[in-house]
Amino acid sequence: MPVTIPKGLLSRADLGADWAAWLDRLPRKSADLVDEWHLQQTGPSLHGYCSLVVPVVDADGVPGALKVTFDGDDESLHEALALQHWSARGAVRLRRADPRRRAMLLDWLPGPDLADIWDVEACEVVGGLYGRLHIPALPQLASVSSYVERSLRELDELGRDIPVPRRYVEQALSLGPDLLADERPMVVVHGDLHYANVMADAAGEWVAIDPKPMAGDAHYEPAPMLWNRMDELSGPGAVGSVRDGLRRRFHALVDTAGLDEDRARDWVVVRMVVNAGWSVQDARRAGRDLDADERDWITRCIAIVKAVQD
Repeated sequence: MPVTIPKGLLSRADLGADWAAWLDRLPRKSADLVDEWHLQQTGPSLHGYCSLVVPVVDADGVPGALKVTFDGDDESLHEALALQHWSARGAVRLRRADPRRRAMLLDWLPGPDLADIWDVEACEVVGGLYGRLHIPALPQLASVSSYVERSLRELDELGRDIPVPRRYVEQALSLGPDLLADERPMVVVHGDLHYANVMADAAGEWVAIDPKPMAGDAHYEPAPMLWNRMDELSGPGAVGSVRDGLRRRFHALVDTAGLDEDRARDWVVVRMVVNAGWSVQDARRAGRDLDADERDWITRCIAIVKAVQD
């Protein structure tokens, strides 16, 4: 029986023909995997931005998650390889994988994630995970350098066509090459470690999920913990300013992980300015002006750049 695909994932067909073709293949591919791996679906299918997750039990009745990822997502190409390399130390356990079909059988994680944990405490959890995940890199992984060098070229090509203070753009263009030139140990970088990508396992231990693994500098990692959950920094329960809240998060990450504060700060600046540039590029490719969400995102990027430096 084909696996039911959630409506939220089906909506990705609007992103292009490659997405639509993958979604057409996905029900049968998932059903074949369930049959071949002797699994039984136990609940409604879930999804991430570019993946299907099916709750299952195996032939021995052990709960698991069958994850099938969009085959056009290059960032997660070596997800299974990274999970295997981590061997369940700080990350979800990989039980089986089929790289050709971008499929994995993972341990079932009952949760919760870090979304409802005090943000500073959550940053301390993530800072503790860095030390477990940042092990010597695998040669198969794409490098942080390859992504950043391309992104900086694209940022430079935008010229002044970006609603970010020019001094921050120039700063990112200067800092990026300096960071890449200053050689550091090449470790496995998760790439997208934030509140929703850390979950409690059956024993109540926090583990990382959904890596976009790269080989690079450990100091590249903190930015997603700053840009996620920003709304609460200005909400009714906020303590101090948005700047204060961002700085608390940054220092909790750096102090817990034992990172070099200046280097971590520089990487945050580079990543946030590059991210702002991506929004401009997306609008350009679509032949339109920035929409409200994109402008809000760029404002957030600028706020983070200012907060970690002022």
